[in-house]
Amino acid sequence: MRFAAVLNQDGGTLRTADISAFADRLRRTLEAAGHSAQIEIVAGSNIGAALEKAIAKRNIDVVIAGGGDGTISTAASLLMNKKKALAILPAGTMNLFARGLGIPQTLDAALKSFADGEVMAVDVASANGQPFVHQFSIGMHARMVQLRENMVFGSRLGKMQASVRAAWATIKNPRSFKVTLSIGKAEIVTRTTGIGISNNLFGEGHLPYADNPAGGVLGIYVSVAHRRHHMAKLLLDMLRGRWRDSEHVEIHQADKAVLKIHSPTKKFSAVMDGELVGLERETVIEIHPRALNVLVPARNAQAKAA
Repeated sequence: MRFAAVLNQDGGTLRTADISAFADRLRRTLEAAGHSAQIEIVAGSNIGAALEKAIAKRNIDVVIAGGGDGTISTAASLLMNKKKALAILPAGTMNLFARGLGIPQTLDAALKSFADGEVMAVDVASANGQPFVHQFSIGMHARMVQLRENMVFGSRLGKMQASVRAAWATIKNPRSFKVTLSIGKAEIVTRTTGIGISNNLFGEGHLPYADNPAGGVLGIYVSVAHRRHHMAKLLLDMLRGRWRDSEHVEIHQADKAVLKIHSPTKKFSAVMDGELVGLERETVIEIHPRALNVLVPARNAQAKAA
């Protein structure tokens, strides 16, 4: 296969790695397996343009995106409904979309898996037309990300520690809001502290990522926790993958949902694939079955197909 790699020198664990040495290992690994590789190392501010340039090349089969969650989400949105496949170098904090695809969680192991990887089609979701590959969320998650962005950290561990502090601050001062959630013919009007809508249902017993990335449904998670200790328990359930056993979350599934916000607050924020975005009063979330080609380890492609 013919690869084009775009590595974000400011993204995730690549920020602290010897990125030139890693690029050399990437090239040698792919060429030893009979592939070709074009590699570009760019600043985070140029990642979108570099990915567009790589995707536009006619003689490329697979585009490797190396960076944090924002880089991977940008690459997926640009490759949606295209023949070229996305290969993910998981350099983010949690790498939840990559985990759902069975991609090894270290950079060197991931690039070695590309050598004999196989292409499979997986789902993409969208919120008002903007694609996302993992999750769209409002409420407490957005509040946590807002608080974390005001903290200083310089490493993956530092970001994780900042996330814990932001989560505790959010739990200590819970905020609820009124929403209308339309799922199929059902309309739910409720007060909630948070809603997460995922690209396929999260699996059980592990971090929140989809076991089946081509399941064809949105996972809709509505928090019914309002007290501090209930929110703390919900957070713990989420991290352990105890969704079905949790009494503090309602779970729905659908191929489309419409979310309406009822609040005098003028500005709301949402989180899409880990990034803060502006939230409109009404948001239509849909799933797009098998809209993205991805390169995954051969054993994972065979398992998903089965």
